[in-house]
Amino acid sequence: MRKALIFASLLFLAACGRGEHEEVGEIKNDLLGNEVKLEALKDAKVEGVTCHLSYFDRAFWDRVAKGNWFENPSNSSIACRQTGPIKIGNIDFDKNGEEVFSQQQSLIFKQLAVRRIYDRANNTLIYVAYSRKPVEGSAKMSISSIALYGQNVEWLNANASAQ
Repeated sequence: MRKALIFASLLFLAACGRGEHEEVGEIKNDLLGNEVKLEALKDAKVEGVTCHLSYFDRAFWDRVAKGNWFENPSNSSIACRQTGPIKIGNIDFDKNGEEVFSQQQSLIFKQLAVRRIYDRANNTLIYVAYSRKPVEGSAKMSISSIALYGQNVEWLNANASAQ
């Protein structure tokens, strides 16, 4: 009984993600039950921008056939668009940007993550979707950008507009 409770807790933690997101679609990919999941992501510090993220979700029968029970592939794609008036809060201006979303893609180690980076020289928000692993990180990634040029952007952090 105790092992079952621990296993159930690990599965729950693996399903948890960071950031506000909502599944908006799923496409059945094959007869095994594999799916392409589509989620709408909201950046907690940038109002008026919605990112749509797609990723592959392996079905039980595919996991059994491949012998890899606890991991989804690293493939993902992202597209971000302005969906309302843009209001930018206290964002990180560092070259590393900041993580706005993460979701477990394996029982313990692999995560699908989205980072926001502000390109000051081009006045653009860049969103990067990538897979993160402690060892043998994936080179599979996708980017999308929101140009702020010519937009009526409200900077909620008084120091940000001077950056």
